[in-house]
Amino acid sequence: MDTSHTWTLKRYGRYVPGSTDGTPLKLFEANRDKPDIFLTIAASGHLLIFQGQESLDAVHLLGGTNVFKVQQKSDNLMLRFTDEGEKRMMRMQFDGSSRKEAIKDCSSAGKKLMEYMSVTAQEDAPLPPNQSPAETPAPVIQQKAVGAEPEVAQGSLTITRLTQHILGEHALILPQLYRNNSTIQGDLEPILRVLLLDPSFHAFVEKVEGELKKLLQE
Repeated sequence: MDTSHTWTLKRYGRYVPGSTDGTPLKLFEANRDKPDIFLTIAASGHLLIFQGQESLDAVHLLGGTNVFKVQQKSDNLMLRFTDEGEKRMMRMQFDGSSRKEAIKDCSSAGKKLMEYMSVTAQEDAPLPPNQSPAETPAPVIQQKAVGAEPEVAQGSLTITRLTQHILGEHALILPQLYRNNSTIQGDLEPILRVLLLDPSFHAFVEKVEGELKKLLQE
């Protein structure tokens, strides 16, 4: 008889647009002040997320109209699906005594999910010789211009000058017009944390950087 399988998570993030408390994006982390987070795939076909004794989420993997899209990369699993007409996203980062152990547990959970649905595995980019994962630099868009005093810009700026500033090729102090963004409201940290856990986000950042460089060549 099949039994439940449980794994320990380092972080768990969920995006539920129609959440009743008005906060569609939530991130849960295990630390010294909070209990551990666990992922359980039950024999009944339910995916359960607990933090201590508190139930954070429950998803039925069998039947219904849910169409799941599951992606695994390194120590992260991401599930995208539609629940009662609303799109949802769940992201799980696995815990372990080492990154290798966390990746192993993530692969184990992904293999278990394959009993219910297809799982896409995205391989990590190969590391340079003698370089550990911790030493691999994360892709960035903006870098500080070195050895140059920032220019105080006035009025409207051209696409070329803005692109050079974003890529760190020309230091600018932007006019107030470009620094006053009324569309950004609330705390961005939870959103950034979830984005950084998305295996496709870093590739997106690199693509944006590539497109910005193309603009400079036009």
